[in-house]
Amino acid sequence: MDFGLWENYYKKILEDFGFEREDDEKTAQVLDDLLFEQGCLTLEDLYEKVDFSTKFIIFGAGPSLKDHIKKIKTEYDLFDYVLVAADGATTALTEEKIVPDIIATDLDGKIDDILYANACGANLVIHGHGNNLEAILKYTPFFDNVLGTTQAQAHGNLYNFGGFTDGDRAMFLAVALGATELILAGMDFGNVVTKYSRPNIAEDTAKADKIKTKKLEYAELFTKWIDDNEDVKIINLKS
Repeated sequence: MDFGLWENYYKKILEDFGFEREDDEKTAQVLDDLLFEQGCLTLEDLYEKVDFSTKFIIFGAGPSLKDHIKKIKTEYDLFDYVLVAADGATTALTEEKIVPDIIATDLDGKIDDILYANACGANLVIHGHGNNLEAILKYTPFFDNVLGTTQAQAHGNLYNFGGFTDGDRAMFLAVALGATELILAGMDFGNVVTKYSRPNIAEDTAKADKIKTKKLEYAELFTKWIDDNEDVKIINLKS
């Protein structure tokens, strides 16, 4: 999705959630400065790391995630796929002794698990937005092999492939990396959150609040947009 089209959705997101574009741009500039100082990946660098396949599995942090991981472990050859974890899904994967090739994160999952996966070879796609400036400053310097993204105008070391939540941003990233097939695991578009997406909840699952529910609606919208507009086959294991 080019930025001209994305900006139409972006303005609607800002309005719907009451976000300020200036906050997104401030965090984006901080992330860009950090990546300039410590070094970072380009899209071409990341492509070279995952060009062994054009088939991707995108792991969301929905309630079906663990069942889907077990299904994939028994029915798929993981070496045939690029594995992309959406933030907190990293924890569920590491619990099953799987290290994703890429983690798309805004750094609100379990940082220890993301650090562990990164140390084991996972590449990080860190997303800066208006609500995670503190996390960007605190954690970005500890990661290696990082590509940066923003939901505002891309600049410097940052990209904007489209997408709003970690899950659908991971899908847009896969498309940018040349994906011809996307298998969606744990990508549940409903009103239930899990301990993987919300590590602070007391139980394994909980009812999503209004903001999270609205975010999942956008994730579903952008998933459909990719299905309708990109030359990629989408297989949702939820279906």
